[in-house]
Amino acid sequence: MTMKLTTAAAAIALLFATNGALAADKPTDPQIAHIAYTAGVLDIEAAKQAIATSKNKAVVEFAETMVRDHEAVNKQALELVKKLNVTPEDNDTSKALTQAAEAKRQELAKLSGAAFDKAYVEQEVAYHKQVNGALETLLIPSAENSELKSLLETGLKLFQGHQQHAEHVAMELK
Repeated sequence: MTMKLTTAAAAIALLFATNGALAADKPTDPQIAHIAYTAGVLDIEAAKQAIATSKNKAVVEFAETMVRDHEAVNKQALELVKKLNVTPEDNDTSKALTQAAEAKRQELAKLSGAAFDKAYVEQEVAYHKQVNGALETLLIPSAENSELKSLLETGLKLFQGHQQHAEHVAMELK
């Protein structure tokens, strides 16, 4: 129960930090690129932690999907920023994402077995809801470059699938 509340509180705090940090100022394309790339890297790191820790086949398969898909999207993102000669710009949102992810990694590192699996999958559901919401309401509408916007839209469809997959694995774990 405490883990659920901690996960929910972290997701809500991060959501407000993300939207609050950017609500006042529309993010620029270099900031959007950095936020999106950072979100992908953080999910890859979380997935690698799950692969190394979990013994549950469904959890490991889900985590392997996260690594594969997020690495592919991040590769496309890097190719696009090179093509456009844009330097991704670190910002308060990407920093907040990184800090929250590190705290979550440390929290998960204290768990094992079914407790780890449940906490990891619940975090993935919350994380994808948050990222998908930010993509829909802020990042995609704020992107000015059409290729960046298209990549974000493609990512959103993929990440919505991740959210559904995480929700399905969470149901299996109950």
